[in-house]
Amino acid sequence: MPDLAVLAIFIPTFFFVSITPGMCMTLAMTLGMSIGVRRTMWMMIGELLGVAIVAIAAVFGVASIMLNYPSVFEVLKWLGGAYLAYIGINMWRSTAKMSVGGGELNDVSRYALFSQGLVTAIANPKGWAFMISLLPPFISVERDVAPQLMLLLGVIMVTEFTSMMAYATGGKSLRIFLSRGDNIKWLNRIAGSLMVTVGLWLALS
Repeated sequence: MPDLAVLAIFIPTFFFVSITPGMCMTLAMTLGMSIGVRRTMWMMIGELLGVAIVAIAAVFGVASIMLNYPSVFEVLKWLGGAYLAYIGINMWRSTAKMSVGGGELNDVSRYALFSQGLVTAIANPKGWAFMISLLPPFISVERDVAPQLMLLLGVIMVTEFTSMMAYATGGKSLRIFLSRGDNIKWLNRIAGSLMVTVGLWLALS
């Protein structure tokens, strides 16, 4: 199991990255406003399954490299740290505004909603790069990988679901809040600062 210090870093980092407006969160808000929260949950289930698949594949792929090719992992560790810092700097500098499209979505089937969430999560190259860079540093190869991964995956699932529900149920009020002033900018800056910190920690640990 990861120690408390590791969790104390991982939980707020992933929370602020997850709650920051992005493709899945904007999709959850759009669907929540147009077809209702209950039907939007089919998209959420697909997205959560996709995120779980990406996270598990990323951890076991990188863990295999850690065990069999330690010198290669050292290079990947620095590249991963640099990538996280790059993401963090871009988030800090971002001034993005919410952009929510409308459209007639009332006739979309449950399967289509589920598939949309699943494909969005799995086909997103940034999601893969993020998981490969962020998750492995919180896994110790000196302990059983599976229990550590299950705990971190549990944190990811709860955080992602909570964030999507907040966007889906927040509807117009959340859209107005995020469109007002510098609210998105400050969310991005908090998440970006955490990403840079974790990137430095990864490279130097």
